Amino acid sequence: MSTATPGQRTTRKTQIGFVSSRSGDKSIKVTIAYKTPHPLYHKVVNRQTVLHVHDEKNETKVGDKVEVMETRPISRLKRWRVTSVIQKAVVADGAAISESDVAATVPTKTTKSTEAAAPAPAPKA
Repeated sequence: MSTATPGQRTTRKTQIGFVSSRSGDKSIKVTIAYKTPHPLYHKVVNRQTVLHVHDEKNETKVGDKVEVMETRPISRLKRWRVTSVIQKAVVADGAAISESDVAATVPTKTTKSTEAAAPAPAPKA
């Protein structure tokens, strides 16, 4: 049982991503790209999460940067809804944004500190 008082809503998760496709009426897929170090090799690898999102007003297009918020289940897969369109896509001649373009705009999350990654100076003889 929840400890929240009636009428008080708990904090919901929000994410920022790019619209990768329109699946149907009021339905879109949002790709959230991020970079993370590989646990063994420590090379930075690109990862992405695809969310099925409810777009009530049908206001988004492929390539738009949107903010989505977690919500109650709307359908079998949709658990997120669009809260705002941050940036409209600039599409020339019907060209859509690619996944590599999305991954390139995301900052790197690293777990190592910069001091640990720098090589130690060589001892003098």
